[in-house]
Amino acid sequence: MFDLVLRANVVTPRAVLPGHYLSILDGRVVSITAEDPGIARERLNADGAYVFPGAVDAQVHSRSQKGSEGLANCTRAAAAGGVTTMVEMPYDEGLLVCSADAVRSKAGDVEREAHVDVALYGTVHPNDGVGKIAEQIEAGVCGFKFSTFGTDPVRFPRIPPWLMRDAFAAIAPSGLAAGVHNENHETVAHDLAQVKAAGLTDYTAHGKSHTDFAEALAMAEIYEIGAYTGCRAHVVHCSMGRGIEICESYRRQGFAASVEVCIHYLVFSEDEDVARVGGLGKINPPIRPSREREALWRHLAVGNIDLVSTDHVAWSLDRKNDPDMLKNASGGPSIEVMVPVLIKQCLARGIDLSMAARVLAANPATHFRLAPRKGALTPGADADFSIIDPSEARWSVENSQTVSDWSLYDGMSLPQVKATYLRGQKVWDGKQVVVDQGFGGFVKPFGRA
Repeated sequence: MFDLVLRANVVTPRAVLPGHYLSILDGRVVSITAEDPGIARERLNADGAYVFPGAVDAQVHSRSQKGSEGLANCTRAAAAGGVTTMVEMPYDEGLLVCSADAVRSKAGDVEREAHVDVALYGTVHPNDGVGKIAEQIEAGVCGFKFSTFGTDPVRFPRIPPWLMRDAFAAIAPSGLAAGVHNENHETVAHDLAQVKAAGLTDYTAHGKSHTDFAEALAMAEIYEIGAYTGCRAHVVHCSMGRGIEICESYRRQGFAASVEVCIHYLVFSEDEDVARVGGLGKINPPIRPSREREALWRHLAVGNIDLVSTDHVAWSLDRKNDPDMLKNASGGPSIEVMVPVLIKQCLARGIDLSMAARVLAANPATHFRLAPRKGALTPGADADFSIIDPSEARWSVENSQTVSDWSLYDGMSLPQVKATYLRGQKVWDGKQVVVDQGFGGFVKPFGRA
């Protein structure tokens, strides 16, 4: 007897299977079949809806601002959005995750506070060199994050090329990937000084100081360091078509290069949206002109983009509403809407939802070595999934699970996440989170990617 048999249009990384049955026992997937598999303790008929594999959000900052969000609230929003595994960035306010002790401390917080599963990135402090990389691998990080650009010497430091080379070389034997923020620090610093000297403060100031040239230059550096060291080199948020082309060139040469695009780059544009919302639309790298958004969609459609993530951060509104564009914090909340937004966009653009399943679930799970446990509804995998009603409803911050009182997505009509399941248990019932803090857990990678 199964614990649950669910009938719906089941989305897999290869195809959408209409009217199929998903069978679950003891928190694991047993099968996906065209025929009714038999008796179950619970049966659900969701004809017309999609069963979508639990999303693995590859880029989340839940603790960038003390007192603003935190793991408990962020994982609550994740559950409401069909995200069953978050990959947490290491740049917490007050705790740079750059040692085994820091990894274990944050993992303990995950075990106490999380409503969904959480994997952890590690990083390095420039003063430590690479001496604490091995201990973080042993402690269970799923990858490492660095930046070619620095905003704070401690919490978000620039890692110079020689140190990044040594870090990549130290990581390479583990098979983990090195993910890097892709903006050339010196170029940004120069261009930012020029923009400030010109007295430019409107919405264009950010794009003119964080240029496509600075991004392309950093991406070439990142992939070349990967080629030199044999480490898997990953760019964490590409905002332009040229960046995807740079990644493709290294892949064609046989190097382990991958690229991630955040959901906002696929939805918004500088000329159509940032011009309207100002500081709310400030993100690093910037949201680019609409031609770049369309270039990214062309690359997504043919499979050149590996991962789609949020880069979620729930800044309070007072850090995003300054009339001077350059004085605002970069980033914004989106973990609750990523899955329905990408599903909506794919349906509108005629892109099969199996592509969405690849970039939101299967590929990130493989990338962070969380597969085959996470990422796809295959026999033996954790029964992590959401039920998505394609009929749209207005999404609003006021009625959401996010702690933020603003969102770029406020007021959008989106498909509805009617339920989310983690390891076979419902964690979101379409209206509220129905599990306690601590139901989610810390997940470690296993095997070699």
